[in-house]
Amino acid sequence: MLRLAGIILAGTGAAHFAAPQVFDPISKAAFPDDTRQWTYRNGAIEVALGLALTTKKTRLLGLAGTAGYAGWLAGRIRANRPTPQ
Repeated sequence: MLRLAGIILAGTGAAHFAAPQVFDPISKAAFPDDTRQWTYRNGAIEVALGLALTTKKTRLLGLAGTAGYAGWLAGRIRANRPTPQ
C-alpha cells in the first residue's frame, strides 16, 4: 500500500512539471511570491518523497520526510493566510 502511495506521490510530483498551471493555485496559498518556482520545487520534493516510499530500504525515511513536508506546507499556508481586518 505504501509503495502504491509512493508511486502516486511521485507521479503527482512529476505532473507539477508537465502542467504547472494546474498546481499554481494550490502553491499560491503557501507561496504567494515566486509561486511558479515553488510549484516546481514542490514537484521535485514530491517526486523524491514518492520514490523513497516505493522501496523498503528508504520507506521509513520517506515516511518521515512526507510527514515533515506536510507539516511544513501546513505552516506555510497558515503563515500566509490573510489577516482579518
